Amino acid sequence: MEWFDNHCHLTTGAAKKQIAPERAVAEAAESGVTRFLTVGCTVADSIEAIRIASRFPNVWATAGVHPHDAKGGIDGLHQLFGEEPSPVAVGECGLDYHYSHSEHHIQAEVFAQQIQMAHELNLALVIHSRSAWDDTFAILDEQGAPERTVFHCFTGGPAEARKALERDCYLSFSGIVTFPSAPELREAAQLCPADRLLVETDSPYLAPVPYRGKSNKPAWVSVVGEAVAQIRSQPTEEVADLTWRNGERLYRLNHGG
Repeated sequence: MEWFDNHCHLTTGAAKKQIAPERAVAEAAESGVTRFLTVGCTVADSIEAIRIASRFPNVWATAGVHPHDAKGGIDGLHQLFGEEPSPVAVGECGLDYHYSHSEHHIQAEVFAQQIQMAHELNLALVIHSRSAWDDTFAILDEQGAPERTVFHCFTGGPAEARKALERDCYLSFSGIVTFPSAPELREAAQLCPADRLLVETDSPYLAPVPYRGKSNKPAWVSVVGEAVAQIRSQPTEEVADLTWRNGERLYRLNHGG
């Protein structure tokens, strides 16, 4: 049984209080996690993600600007897609009205620019949406959802899940599915079609129960997957296999792992 953590942050930095990428990857392998997508949140962070991916045959990178950092714009982002190894997706990008670290109209502009970039480059799009569902869907409809789009760390309920699925998007579930306070999210995990289901850690954030409160790590994507399997009344091995294949298809992976 092999797992794919399709959204984690292996980039280093004291503020993230996380272990070195080599140790994170090695520890995860002991738990059957053998593929990783390390996600960029700023241009500088994306550069580091690409560098990390270049060191491991089973780690891929994305390049994008998070809504928190939208106020800084996306200058230099497009050029990163000529780097080796080339990022396999644009993002994470989107809208976050929970914190609103960047003004909403700037978030919207930068989100739209990255949707356009995903279209231009024919790459997957990784969306972050928090407390901004209506505007997220409106901008996605205005720009046209890329053929391969994922709502990472999906936090909506059945209604939001159906809207995303109507647009042929993937839903990626994190450790939040294990939180007692998330019954509607578990309903969304139940209704998600098998071919649109993904699991992630979003490490070092959002450690699942029973590790809640600790710094998260890719090794625990298996805990998320086991919880999703229980919610869906499916064998854990089946969820591991289908999320592995879905991730491979979404990002068009073609080396290692």
